[in-house]
Amino acid sequence: MFDLLIYMFENYLSSQNQLDFNNMSQELEAAGFDNVEIEKAFDWFSQLKLMADKIPLNSELKANDKLRVFTEPELEKIACDGLGFILFLEQAQVLNSIEREIIIDRAMALGQNIISIDEVRWIVMMTLWNNGRENDYLFVEDALYQKEQLSLH
Repeated sequence: MFDLLIYMFENYLSSQNQLDFNNMSQELEAAGFDNVEIEKAFDWFSQLKLMADKIPLNSELKANDKLRVFTEPELEKIACDGLGFILFLEQAQVLNSIEREIIIDRAMALGQNIISIDEVRWIVMMTLWNNGRENDYLFVEDALYQKEQLSLH
């Protein structure tokens, strides 16, 4: 399903145009995607939007001094470098704690056993774009296409 999420994001959702989900579904089916997977992808993006809409408008990026302990399922599913990337973005104040939780939730909602750092980067990018954070989105896009891994110092 993750390939479908990326395809939808790149071809439909990242544009500022009004979306026609019926037409989009037909185009995705014509492109060879399974109808069940298309429905799951629509649900995944709908949940992302629902969660993002609950973030207060006046929410500023503030340093989070709370400790986040990852659950055993999160540690098993999300690659260590993916979790490190999320924490890096939070420490760099690109993400706030609410966005971090949305990203972790959307990663856990994927129906695959392991979420790689590249997949985490895509989820972060989709989340920031969905929240109207284009400048931060560009920062993550640079990180997404960067060859070397980011490291915390």
